[in-house]
Amino acid sequence: MVTTSATDKLLRIEDLKLHFNVTQGVVQAVDGVDFELDNNSSVVILGESGCGKSSLAKAILRLLPRNAGTYTGKVWFGGQDVMQLDDEAFRRNVRWVGMSMVPQAALNSLNPVLRIGDQVAEPVMVHHGLKKDEAWGMARRMFQHVGVPDDFLIRYPFELSGGMRQRSALAMALVTLPNLIILDEPTSALDLLTQANIFNVLKRLKEEFGTSYILITHDIATSSELAENVAVMYAGQMVEVSDAKRFFTKPLHPYSVKLMASVPRLHGNAELEFIKGTPPSLLNPPTGCRFKARCPRRFEKCDEDPPVFNRDGIKVRCWLYEENL
Repeated sequence: MVTTSATDKLLRIEDLKLHFNVTQGVVQAVDGVDFELDNNSSVVILGESGCGKSSLAKAILRLLPRNAGTYTGKVWFGGQDVMQLDDEAFRRNVRWVGMSMVPQAALNSLNPVLRIGDQVAEPVMVHHGLKKDEAWGMARRMFQHVGVPDDFLIRYPFELSGGMRQRSALAMALVTLPNLIILDEPTSALDLLTQANIFNVLKRLKEEFGTSYILITHDIATSSELAENVAVMYAGQMVEVSDAKRFFTKPLHPYSVKLMASVPRLHGNAELEFIKGTPPSLLNPPTGCRFKARCPRRFEKCDEDPPVFNRDGIKVRCWLYEENL
């Protein structure tokens, strides 16, 4: 667990880039992303599939595939630029110690031939040097926190339901008591009741441990359960960052406006909208604003790459706000 003062940001990312080399060229999955996260806070990263959300998580945790090419920028965590650490120092001091991750599809991330208890206990054995009995005790306590019965420790992943596997993956991410947990679509493929239970667990753990979250999702409705801040990604770039209360009532970027207009509401008779066209290829993203081909408010200046306009913590990458933000 890292130590920061009350005024420090837990996480600060500056101009982060992660590109992948593929047969067809270079995929600009994360292309100049900036955002910040306070202690004991949460940010939800929204966007369509393929916009770079999961690649951003991999970039923060330095979980890079073999075809990773460009990997630059600054990632300040607990006041330290962890991009300056070599891979071994990062693995030993940051990954799963200061920050951890709950990946998509918990069954795919769990070893099918190892008991759940062994998998949850392993991080504290590796990073804290605990003996197996002590580590299993930590695993047992984490299972109690996430609402999994003790006897599930001796079971195998295939013996658990989807919700229990997801809670087990959450216990594995929590067992070292990290300051930050990155949640990549943690409730995908789960029923609505199980989704609600998982989010209730996350909110309770935030209060008990002071944990901060980055929630990656394209499900706007469920994201509001945990969101204190919202960051919207489009085509590898962050196009809007704001506090959740303002974003969900008054999004600014034309892409954000369309996203919110596509969500059914309990009250009101507003007709649901959709975004025409498809996102641009990250192999060859367009010049200027990357949303311009689908934007209903496009004008001449959109052919130029817009900077990020910033006022009172609200950031938006759109020429419409050149003089109004």
